[in-house]
Amino acid sequence: MIFKRKNTAPATDKPLWVRIATYSGVVLLVFMLGLGWYWSRTPDVFWVNQKADGDRVVTGYATTDTLMRVASTMLDKPGGYLSNDVMPPSVFLDNIPNWEVGVLQQVRDLARVMRNDYSRSQSQSSEDPDLADAEPRFFIDHQKWMFPRAETEYRNAINGFASYRDRLSGIGESEAQFFARADNLREWLSQVEKRLGSITRRLGNSVATSVVNTDLAGDRAATANTAQRDIVDAKTSWFEIDDIFFEARGTSWALVHFFRAAQFDFADVLADKNAEASVRQIIKELEASLAPLRSPMIMNGGGFGLFANHSLVMANYMARANAAVINLRELLDQG
Repeated sequence: MIFKRKNTAPATDKPLWVRIATYSGVVLLVFMLGLGWYWSRTPDVFWVNQKADGDRVVTGYATTDTLMRVASTMLDKPGGYLSNDVMPPSVFLDNIPNWEVGVLQQVRDLARVMRNDYSRSQSQSSEDPDLADAEPRFFIDHQKWMFPRAETEYRNAINGFASYRDRLSGIGESEAQFFARADNLREWLSQVEKRLGSITRRLGNSVATSVVNTDLAGDRAATANTAQRDIVDAKTSWFEIDDIFFEARGTSWALVHFFRAAQFDFADVLADKNAEASVRQIIKELEASLAPLRSPMIMNGGGFGLFANHSLVMANYMARANAAVINLRELLDQG
């Protein structure tokens, strides 16, 4: 009797090209996940430069240089600027792009105040030509990825502020001015107050379902163009919780640097109003909001529930910082 040898190869064997494609896909997926994790790390806080050329104290240098470095860090961190990317893995990331939104908003607010207030002696004075050209470039759509790219416009804006900084330091052809007055500082603080108040409310709405409408409160003669409901919905969507959280982190990160710069450039104003402690308290609250996140995801537990609510913790720090900003503005208003 003749026995035929049976084929012992598994019936499920796949062609070589299929196995290569599968292994390559797994390797690529792991690489993309690792790259996405690396790109999702937020930059560390850096120290502010007070002196030009390492030894000369120039009023306005710290604020201008810090604005440039904050904007440059946003563009040059690991992964670069991600908000307008259309390719993987950055197109699937949302934490850092929202962080960039928070940073960019603070850069825009300070750039506008520098153009309209810090660099001008009076409302009727002419504006600085470098700032007049550079400041609008920060306001291009942050998601624009071509013709022109957002990064290109932001870098051009940074170059314009660099030219202003050099002229401020006596390097450029013409002289630039920076007026460190209490009224100018109040203009910037009013913008900060509004931003912090808005983002605190949005963070707090992670557990709210509705709120009393206070849009017209405090003024009996106040009216609106449409009828106002007494109770309005305020619940933040579950899909937006982490977006708002990281926008708040970007806001805090930028403001820590800007307030440190204000400590240097407005030192005499703050000392005259005995307001140094208020600035230090603002910085302390903002730094606390940047503590490392130990959770792999943003939790949205109830206010008194079993799980943490990271939005409420962040809202607490932002609200305390905002209260200190309001207190600082009141001190600067005093004669």
